[in-house]
Formats: sequence, structure tokens, C-alpha cells
Amino acid sequence: MKKNIILPLTLIAAAAVTASCNRDEDMPQLQSNTIMIENVLDSKPLVESGTFKGTGTPPVILPGQSVSFSFYAAKNQRLTFATMYGWSNDLFFAPANPGIKLYNDDGTPVTGDVSAQIKLWDNGTRMNQAPGAAVMHPGTAETAVKNIKEVNGMDDFGHSYLPASQLMKASLSYDGNSEFTITLKNASGGTANETPFSPGVWAVSYTAGGDLLLPEPVYSAGKPSMNGLTGIAEMGDITMLNTWLTQHTGIFTPLSPVLVVVYNGSVNPFYKTGENDRGEGLKELAQKGNADILAAALKTKPGVKNVYVLKDAANTVLLPKINGAAGGKVAQQLSLLPGDRIAIATMYGFSNDWFFATTGNDIDGAQKGDVTATIGLFDNGTAVNQYPGAGVTQANLAGTPLQESKAIQVVPNPNAFNTLPAVGGMIKVTLQ
Repeated sequence: MKKNIILPLTLIAAAAVTASCNRDEDMPQLQSNTIMIENVLDSKPLVESGTFKGTGTPPVILPGQSVSFSFYAAKNQRLTFATMYGWSNDLFFAPANPGIKLYNDDGTPVTGDVSAQIKLWDNGTRMNQAPGAAVMHPGTAETAVKNIKEVNGMDDFGHSYLPASQLMKASLSYDGNSEFTITLKNASGGTANETPFSPGVWAVSYTAGGDLLLPEPVYSAGKPSMNGLTGIAEMGDITMLNTWLTQHTGIFTPLSPVLVVVYNGSVNPFYKTGENDRGEGLKELAQKGNADILAAALKTKPGVKNVYVLKDAANTVLLPKINGAAGGKVAQQLSLLPGDRIAIATMYGFSNDWFFATTGNDIDGAQKGDVTATIGLFDNGTAVNQYPGAGVTQANLAGTPLQESKAIQVVPNPNAFNTLPAVGGMIKVTLQ
């Protein structure tokens, strides 16, 4: 009897092992991939820069004439400029650093007369003659180059000057939506310091953490003239300094902590172009860089397997490349089954409600290498847009977004304010 019992049990055990092997072969195999997101933007410290000039030939600004130009600025940002005191050897007008204050302490825009913030400066490269039409250009070089110095009533050679605010009148108007217009008027006519003003340059610096990225782009008091300012101070030639400012003008933005979602399905679980924000937390990500609310909502959705919010270890946000230093990056190991897809989202930090996100069918978990081509830049449609990096209502620049309700759309490039780099010039996503 024992022999008869043992034989069937042996057969059953063998069959069970065989069935188990077959089931293991049929089971989908987990694979481990690592996703990496990097801020690869080669950032620039100036939001905007430009030039101004008179309308005549040569294009100087004569006594009684005015010139105006417009620009965008957020709280804590300043406007600076430089133009030559034409009937001098190397004097120039410029605001005291870091530039003209554009917002009051309560956040309201400054308007009206800001002439008191304008100063007269000695470039320190030419010996000063008595100012006037008889001045010879470029004149005699200083025996040793001096540092830039404010001319406060009298220069080092005993020549007298009225305060700059009596020779140049500067007036600000606010055009709305973070845009200002400044008008510079030559008020020197009939004074002891009558002079034309040369063409000039101007600039507005980005701020990060409340600090200007380039607080003295035109000159530094107490230091030698640099970057082409001498061309303006001696000859009214803006070419070199304008070139330098242009090279330092462009895009700067951090990326917010990155939302990464692993899901099984064919539809992105948190947004669709042409539809309004769903009220699940994408608005908070797009406006303020807060991905936690959307992450919590996604964890309850069918088909969503894992949700991560990736923060840069050093800065929380992913900073761009600054002065050649590498930009911020985050990485996460993912466990993926065949058919799994990956969606990501991160805020274009210096915007009102723009966000980067995967497009189409998102990222196939089986892909390898650079998958940046799946990323697009979108307008969430929940906040009124302003100049990126210079909007007074941008949350990351100490502002409160102005609410609106529009469908999510691709951010056009060029947009209404500037031209952005290609998406791949701002963010890089790889899957290994």
C-alpha cells in the first residue's frame, strides 16, 4: 500500500514543479531603469538689454530733446543705462548702482520723476578739459588709468558741474503687466553744463532669491572701466558695450522639483492639451513649482503604479548652468513591467504657469538613452502670462499670479515676450 501512495505523490510533485516553471516563464519580468532629468540651460544673467539714440544725424540727444524706451521688470529688479556727456573727454551719465528702483516697498510700480537717481561719472581714462563745445576728442590719456569716480560738483581738474539731475530728466511710466517706459530728456540747455547726450545702452538683470544676478552690468564705481564702456565715455560709441551686454542677455530659469509617474495605460494621467486644468494639483505645480498636491492625487488613480517628486539635493530646484558650472539634476530608479509608461512634469520656474511635460504617449518604459524628444513646454492656462523672469505676479519672483481660465496649450516660440531656446536646450531626460 505504501508503494502505491508514494508513486502518485511523486508524480503530483513533479507535475507541480513543471507547472511552476511554466508559470515563471509566462510571468512578465520586472526591469530596473533609472530616469535622470537635468537642467541644461546655458543661462544668462540679464533679462533684457538694448540701446537708445536720438533721431538726427549724428543720432545724439540735443538739449531740449527726449528719447524713450520700454522694458519689463519684476520686483527687486533695476534699470541701468549709460550715455556720454558729449562735450567732455570721458564723462558719462548713469544711475547709481544697482540702477533705478522700479517698485515701491509695497510692490506698487514707481512712476514719475526719477532724475535724482541719475549721477555723473568720470571714466578715468582721459584728462578732463573744461567742458564745452571746444573739448577735443578723444583728448589726452591719463598718465595712469584711474578708477571710475562720481563727479560730485567738481572733477579732479577743478572743473565745475551741476548735479546730473539738473542736466538729465528721467521719468517713468507704468504700462501694465510689468512693462515700464522711461523717458530721458536733455535738460542741459542754457546751463553752464550744456551738452548733447550720446547714444546709450541699457540693461535689466534677473533676480534669484531676491538678489540681482548681474548687479553692475555697465560700470562699477571704484574700479577701472570695462567691457566697452570707455567707447561710450570717450566717443559716444556704444558698439563694444552693447555687444557685451547682448552676449549676457537671454534666458535664466530654474526647474521645480520634478514629478515622475509610472503608469499602465495609453493616456497621460494628469493633463491633456485643449482641456482646462483638472483641479488636481497641476495648477500648483505650474504656478508655484509645488508637485506634492498632484503627486498625492495621482496615487489614488487606477493604473498609476508609482509616483515620485524628485528634488535637487543641494537646492531643491534644478538650477541652470551658471558661469560654466553644471546645472542641477535628479535621478530615480524605476521598476518597470512591459507596457509601463513614464510621465513627468516640472515648472519653468520663472514663469506664471508654464510647465515642461512628456507629450504624446509619454515615455515607453522599454526605451533607452536620451528621451528628451518626448518633452514639450506648456501653458497651464490658469495664470495671466508676463515676461518670463520679469513678471511682477510670478510666484517665484515674490508675486501673486493673476488667475485666468484657459485650455492647456503648447507655449509658442517665439512667444509674446521673447524667443526661448529649443526645449532640448533647457531640459534633458535620459532613461538607462
